Amino acid sequence: MIRLGGYGVPVDSEDPAEIARAHTAFGYRAGYCPAVDLADTDRLKAIVKAFADEDIQIAEVAAWSNVSAPEPEKRRANRAHAIDRLAVAEEVGACCAVTYIGTLAEDSEYGPHPDNLAQAGFDVFVETARTIIDAVKPKRTKLAFEMMQWTLPDSPENLVELIAAIDRPAFAAHLDPTNLVVSPRLYYNTGELIRRCFRLLGPHIVSAHAKDLTMGGELSLHLSEVLPGTGGLDYATYLSELDKLDAPVPLLLEHLEFEQYPEARDNVKRIGAGLGIDI
Repeated sequence: MIRLGGYGVPVDSEDPAEIARAHTAFGYRAGYCPAVDLADTDRLKAIVKAFADEDIQIAEVAAWSNVSAPEPEKRRANRAHAIDRLAVAEEVGACCAVTYIGTLAEDSEYGPHPDNLAQAGFDVFVETARTIIDAVKPKRTKLAFEMMQWTLPDSPENLVELIAAIDRPAFAAHLDPTNLVVSPRLYYNTGELIRRCFRLLGPHIVSAHAKDLTMGGELSLHLSEVLPGTGGLDYATYLSELDKLDAPVPLLLEHLEFEQYPEARDNVKRIGAGLGIDI
């Protein structure tokens, strides 16, 4: 079984029970954690109960910030934010707290920089992950870095190296194969790319994103995100590999206009149904 979730849930309430019920009504079995402060223990408990009552898996707590920023004050503040979000993920039993690893470029959140892909960046990213994890020491949740195009992890092989170097049980793999498609060769072979991701990372994967992309004819190379199931990503392979995992991994829709989510949801479910996969 694959637990589909994501944004796009039509609900005009901050009440966790109403949010959870809206997920069920929308056809989701997983979701992003609703906004909550770590100090708000009552709301944390209400979120856990509401999502458990509806059997909605809390997949991710958003921790997006440049945790590797070269500016010292910015780096400290962003790491503190990630530590706070990882602690929230632990409290609500989320699969992970996820952020991008960031960049060594100044005045940027995740922009390109040559050191991002060099040993200097690798060393900073390892130290960053250890610092965040060791501040929380989570037992139930994981820290994960989303795959990115011009910073690490930019391949399944590189993420395997990061997992080994970070050397913390609380560091896991977040899967977003669309973000790894950075060339025509990869675009026309996404099935092989996806199989490689699962072969190398399978036991470490805790959450995944559902996106898609098309390659245009403009010069230079131009790739555009589109609704899942309408682009070049091999969704049959993606869903099949997700379904083979020992435990259900949530698959979350993102990066769409609000009104596009029903179609994206239906596309993924339709592809899954054609494969005999319960989504």
